[in-house]
Amino acid sequence: MTTENGDKHKTKMKSLKKNIDNSILNANISKGVGVLLTGNGKGKTSSAFGMAIRALGYDYEVAIIQFIKGKQLSGEEIFIKENFPKLSFHQMNTGFTWDTQDKKQDILAAKKTWKIAKKALNQKKYHLVILDELTYMLSFKYLDETEVIKTLKDRPKNQSVVVTGRGGGKALKDWADTVSEVRDIKHAFNSNIMARKGVDY
Repeated sequence: MTTENGDKHKTKMKSLKKNIDNSILNANISKGVGVLLTGNGKGKTSSAFGMAIRALGYDYEVAIIQFIKGKQLSGEEIFIKENFPKLSFHQMNTGFTWDTQDKKQDILAAKKTWKIAKKALNQKKYHLVILDELTYMLSFKYLDETEVIKTLKDRPKNQSVVVTGRGGGKALKDWADTVSEVRDIKHAFNSNIMARKGVDY
């Protein structure tokens, strides 16, 4: 690297540092955050579980409620359940909706699971609550959107909530402080490659 290029890089990094430092100074609101992980790509639940491990690492209490998953637990679910006593874990346990093919049963299961979620969202002891695949419950109209959004807004001030799943609607995006979209650029399954234990589940 020439001296001229080195000076340009240093000037650029100084400017970047100044902008970052100013952003940190301006972030003066202390409260729990609402995070929506959406999009049609792979990794939304995995990201949420990573946040759960982060919170558990600080000895915080975490609640995970899964609204739509297969009956078989994934590797991260098994690990967290077995190793972290401060974790509250509930799975709707009906399997995917395309497996049950029973709308009435799915709605009843969703409402039962939502009661458990509401209880967690009303308890200050939970530093983090993860509502995995909740977006589908709103998209399918299994749960009342107005009630869900109100409950999310009325939760304890310092409690953070992560909602995962495709879609979810404008109201959920408006509620969230952070919205990240995971895009599906390429997926092994579309090339007829089987899901890998310890990687995909």
